[in-house]
Amino acid sequence: MQDQTRIPSRYGLDEIKANHLESWPNSHQERDYITHFEIPEFTCLCPRSGFPDFATIVIDYVPDKSIVELKSLKLYINGYRDRQISHESVTNIILNDLVTLLAPRWIRVVGDFTVRGNIKTIIFAEHVQPDYSGPRPEFRQYLP
Repeated sequence: MQDQTRIPSRYGLDEIKANHLESWPNSHQERDYITHFEIPEFTCLCPRSGFPDFATIVIDYVPDKSIVELKSLKLYINGYRDRQISHESVTNIILNDLVTLLAPRWIRVVGDFTVRGNIKTIIFAEHVQPDYSGPRPEFRQYLP
């Protein structure tokens, strides 16, 4: 009789570990349009205590020649779950990585962190191409 004990799959863990952001061609470069992502289950670790921090990451951007491939974004974001990093750093690093990958016309990344130690933290990081004058919507918290 075979042992029926299940060994957890490493598939997801291996994919997260090997993650890298990927881009696709923007098939509508002729127009300024906003792409909006909400990532409500973001986690990372506090660099001081090692305790988990929870956040919703909101990404709004106006693509130029490239858009981000969604599976690669999911794996990239999940790569932060075991990383000790500050709220400010994680928000700015996500912005920097997306700017490097996509060279968007405009992009904003918001790290909306849950209350820790009686303090609510929301970090806004933004990048804009110098000649861009299109839409830059105000941030608003989206409710389910």
